[in-house]
Amino acid sequence: MTLDSTPAARRHEAALEKLAVLRARPDLQEDPPAWAPARRLWDGVEVLSKVMDASTRSPDGDEPAIATDDLAAALALFEDLRQQLDHLECQVIMEARRHGMDWNQIKDQQSLKTPQAAAQRYQRLMTRLEEIRQGMR
Repeated sequence: MTLDSTPAARRHEAALEKLAVLRARPDLQEDPPAWAPARRLWDGVEVLSKVMDASTRSPDGDEPAIATDDLAAALALFEDLRQQLDHLECQVIMEARRHGMDWNQIKDQQSLKTPQAAAQRYQRLMTRLEEIRQGMR
């Protein structure tokens, strides 16, 4: 249980618990091809986590146990991770809409104030991804 008890934190924790149950299913032990973007995102987050963990440790008490090259490589991951996350969010929103969720339900899960804000967020994500696809970003 997290120390943060805000509604968003509780939703986040509940979602992680549901995902853990889903991942434990025998028929999902290997990632389906559709999960490739999520796996790529997860791998990037694991790399960043290891870098941050190493940066807090010090072999002799004077310097962090991480090379500048490792930090530079970690910094280079962010734009790709951001793009992967945007792509995944768009896919999940499309699936939610396809399964009958309305913008009011979506805004609640995204901790937004209005259904219009949820729809606008989706549109901004789609625009950004299209600009990346076309080489405009």
